Amino acid sequence: MLQRLFANATPAHAHCDLYCGVYDPAQAKIEALSCLKTLKKYNDSDDDHFRTRAIIIKEQRAEEVKHHLMVLWADFFGPAHFKEFPELHQLFWDGIHGAGEVKKSTDVAEAEKLLATIDKISEIFWKTEKAKDMGVYPPS
Repeated sequence: MLQRLFANATPAHAHCDLYCGVYDPAQAKIEALSCLKTLKKYNDSDDDHFRTRAIIIKEQRAEEVKHHLMVLWADFFGPAHFKEFPELHQLFWDGIHGAGEVKKSTDVAEAEKLLATIDKISEIFWKTEKAKDMGVYPPS
């Protein structure tokens, strides 16, 4: 009976709808660094097959950046943070759209700009009291 009930169900995917409590902008930064390094290798190569693979990988990693930033934006930061750090919404907007720019570009400067935005988000993240219990890689 349960099989019939759920036969047409669509699987759902989420970062952590049980609120796992593990958040860190380092996840987005690692993926953005992968984009940057991949773009540098892409631009240094004249092998069409290698360059095609680099584009595919870069686009996958840029999509992961978007995912990790959206999770932080929606699940970690709350109204009090947005009040204390009014630039947060714009930084997330810039970061998520910057990852989209990286996806559609082979310009290393776009990846560098994305990394700078993630670094600004990270600085704010680590200023919050909440990050002390949820962050994984605090700055030294």
